[in-house]
Amino acid sequence: MLFSQRKKMKVTLLYLFVLCSAQHSAHSETRQVNGIVGTFLSFPERVLKSGNLLYGDLGNIAQVYPVKQSNTNLVKRFKDRLHWNNVTGFFTLSDLQIDDSGVYTLENADEDEGKTTHTFQLTVYYVLSKPQVTVHDNISCTVVCSVENGREVTLSWYKGGEILNQTSSPDLNITLSLPLKVDEQNRDSYRCEAANPVSKESADVPNSCIESDPSKVTGKNMYSINVTLQISRQYQLLYETISMVELIL
Repeated sequence: MLFSQRKKMKVTLLYLFVLCSAQHSAHSETRQVNGIVGTFLSFPERVLKSGNLLYGDLGNIAQVYPVKQSNTNLVKRFKDRLHWNNVTGFFTLSDLQIDDSGVYTLENADEDEGKTTHTFQLTVYYVLSKPQVTVHDNISCTVVCSVENGREVTLSWYKGGEILNQTSSPDLNITLSLPLKVDEQNRDSYRCEAANPVSKESADVPNSCIESDPSKVTGKNMYSINVTLQISRQYQLLYETISMVELIL
């Protein structure tokens, strides 16, 4: 009797283990997918017969019926942007926007395999603009690299393949800036790079630390220019005086 009870318990435990394993395999881990503003994204799992696509707290945003028909206009914000291909079985979201980021769950109902669920964490990014490098201090040859901030943007200075310094900020409404004192003899080896998970842009150091725009010349440089002009005038006066003396003689 005791042996029979133990055998039944083992069978029950084995059944529970198999059931839990089956449920675990039916619910896959969350997968990270990235998108770019203005482009499209196809979720990398198919619904061939029937199923649903859910988004965050909004719940069901699209439904596929067994007769290979779908309704992808369940939610107004996705109207005319969310489509299901009845040949490939893929859902595609077009004209991506930043606020499309979030968790999407694809439920696939199959009579043979049962119900499977796939979860995706979508993050949408802007393509970065090219960073701008400007001269900050002519005397010390200090330049500043700047770029508009955004989601997961980093701004870095490199010398060859070596990273010199880097900055980022959670405040998306600011401009990232990063100064650097440049060795003029090795100017060509420096580059400033802005990057996020979907794009990368870089800029080089200007040809010279001497600013060509007169309105941006610093006080020290203006003093140097004035001194040079004064010396030039003095030499000119001396030359004119010598010429007059030679005429008199």
